[in-house]
Amino acid sequence: MTLLSNIITIALILVAIAIIIVVLVQKTKSAGVGSAFGGDTASFTAKGKAASREAKLQKLTIILGVVFGVLAIALAIFG
Repeated sequence: MTLLSNIITIALILVAIAIIIVVLVQKTKSAGVGSAFGGDTASFTAKGKAASREAKLQKLTIILGVVFGVLAIALAIFG
């Protein structure tokens, strides 16, 4: 059982690092006070690409969170 526990622990650490990286790469939801005064001058195509990228990052964050939870439960059971 220790081999399985070690494998789950290593996978849990790797998923945790991946979650941290994905969250840090995402942009913040609020652009601050500057956007209220017309600070956003990006074109519509750039906004579409950025929105698509952000949507993918949000989905990846959710998937990694679920995997993290499952691994944590598995470690509690097998550890």
